[in-house]
Amino acid sequence: MILQTTFLFIGATEVMFILFVVVMLFGADKIPEIARGLGKGMRTLKDATNDLKSEITKSVDDTGINTSEYTKEITEQIQEIKDEVEDSLGSVKRKL
Repeated sequence: MILQTTFLFIGATEVMFILFVVVMLFGADKIPEIARGLGKGMRTLKDATNDLKSEITKSVDDTGINTSEYTKEITEQIQEIKDEVEDSLGSVKRKL
């Protein structure tokens, strides 16, 4: 079996084709400008996300909610679901 490198569930040939189309549509001189714009947009999104996280943390701290209890409960529930899924997949894997 030949293993290919994938990026976001897209193979290397698809990525190369997309890059080729981008170069043909926008030209090589516009690509750095587009990349800068995308970088600035991603940075703005990251900053907004961090601001939102800090505001949520601040409001939780102000109200006195104990997040460790909720985190522990959610972690336990996730582990239970993982165990159930692994148990059910185990029987399916054995049948295959």
